[in-house]
Amino acid sequence: MNIPMISIRSLAKTFVLHTQGGTCIRAFDGVDLDVAAGECVALHGPSGAGKSSLLRSIYANYRPTTGSVVISHDGDGVDMTSAQPRTVLDVRRRTLGYVSQFLRVIPRVSCLDLVAERLAAMGVGLDEARDRAGRMLARLNIPERLWSLAPATFSGGEQQRVNIARGFIRDYPILLLDEPTASLDGENRSTVVDMILEAKKRGAAVVGIFHDDDVRGRVANRCLLLNRPE
Repeated sequence: MNIPMISIRSLAKTFVLHTQGGTCIRAFDGVDLDVAAGECVALHGPSGAGKSSLLRSIYANYRPTTGSVVISHDGDGVDMTSAQPRTVLDVRRRTLGYVSQFLRVIPRVSCLDLVAERLAAMGVGLDEARDRAGRMLARLNIPERLWSLAPATFSGGEQQRVNIARGFIRDYPILLLDEPTASLDGENRSTVVDMILEAKKRGAAVVGIFHDDDVRGRVANRCLLLNRPE
């Protein structure tokens, strides 16, 4: 029996708005999900159903109110809801990649080094890391004249492609994708679809939000429908 790469049980998240009299807002409730190697599960549902909040809970950016998120890491299972911070960071560094909607821009760090850093952190030599980062940026149609620049002034689509390059530069066993094609034109959208399919082929487990019906249909094996909590 294959052990799931992601195993979620009874997961719920409630936000408490302390500045608004302690009002509680439920993001999602009672989520159960297993994701196998080589499988892509698309989170689907209306705006406000908690799709992005669920991704952030898997990545441990949000602490769920109840439930568990067990990630297969180094042959063991790590519950991201209760793991120590150093363990969470190690899972993120080696097992769990995340492509958010927005690029966290680091002042004065070039586009090339921002992508290469993911490889350098794993011990890849700087020259090789930059070479591989350049090939990834070229594949995503980031002009070479921009590689030496910090991406703070890049367009939204360019920043998103840099973010995608950072997420795909390493062969993470698990990938979380939050609307990776939302700001992309047709050519770049097709490139990202190809990259997701390649990740699945090598055995990555993927959980993503894809508002584009065509993209979702091409990459997802199945959908998990989320509804707004009552």
